[in-house]
Amino acid sequence: MKTRPLFEKDRATLLSMLIKTRAFTSAEIDVAMELIDIVLKDRVQKDYQVECMVNDQDLAIGYICYGPTPMTQGTFDLYWIAVDPDYQEQGAGSRLLSSLEEVVKARGGRMILADTSSIPHFEKTQKFYLKNGFQEVAKIPDYYHPGNDRMTFCKRLN
Repeated sequence: MKTRPLFEKDRATLLSMLIKTRAFTSAEIDVAMELIDIVLKDRVQKDYQVECMVNDQDLAIGYICYGPTPMTQGTFDLYWIAVDPDYQEQGAGSRLLSSLEEVVKARGGRMILADTSSIPHFEKTQKFYLKNGFQEVAKIPDYYHPGNDRMTFCKRLN
């Protein structure tokens, strides 16, 4: 497995993968694909970057979408990270995060923020961030809807 930039040929694979994970609603998938399309259509924009994790056949098996947080110095937002269920628990997600950390450090970044939901369906995601050195730094009650808090995780880089 290795990471590489997003290519047009990855679009359909990533859409299929997002559906296959069964982790996201159709509205969330629409937003994820909107960001992928922004990156594909405008290579000079600076708001979003997408890196793909690929297998030995250069087929995308996961991806990460991130960008610099506007009006901050060295803060980056992790917008999306997803791995094909057939490749989960094999380190692909952690490798995507490591790749992101390298990019952020090279760009003078000092922290990465990631948001997720508090509902039980996202408990695996919360544990994933904690396992990879993130700390929960904020919780906004009822953010997504009543009973579904927004949880913000942060990883500070040295």
